[in-house]
Amino acid sequence: MVTMESDSELTRGDAAPAFELPGTDGETYTLDSFADEEALLVVFTCNHCPYAQAKIDLLNDVAAEYDDVAVVGINPNDAEEYPDDSFETMREWVEEGRIRYDAYLRDESQEVAREYGAVCTPDPFLFAREGDGFVLAYHGRVDDALNPDDDPTEFYIREAIDAVLADDDVPFEDMPSRGCSIKWKN
Repeated sequence: MVTMESDSELTRGDAAPAFELPGTDGETYTLDSFADEEALLVVFTCNHCPYAQAKIDLLNDVAAEYDDVAVVGINPNDAEEYPDDSFETMREWVEEGRIRYDAYLRDESQEVAREYGAVCTPDPFLFAREGDGFVLAYHGRVDDALNPDDDPTEFYIREAIDAVLADDDVPFEDMPSRGCSIKWKN
């Protein structure tokens, strides 16, 4: 396991990069799939990483708590080398109720992860609705627990979402997320 910190070139106010990815529910998703939402939380994540696993419950809670926010997990990992990250296992985790995001998508080509500049799991990007699209409002940690066994005391992603929904700027700087490196294909 290689631990990385997120380091995207996307900055606040940048448009969300487009994607078209298959979901575990059999649907294909694009940014337009979330056109009715006020905010979009895109989290590059996976099944096998303990850092990503430690954030599943919080992300499930966020998906359930906020009606105007879509929580979208995108798994870009090389499933051949990491079978726990296969599309089939992703589907199983959703069917079992372990993952209850608004959508859990597979980035088989890894092009979307590269376009966003994602480097670790989890690597969260919060976008705010602007006109017909979304712009980056916050990129960083979901909470202050930097290690999988740490208990969080501050929930940055909730504070950021609350600011976006109140039509305010996120009141703190972006903070690099920490997690396992994305498992790139050779």
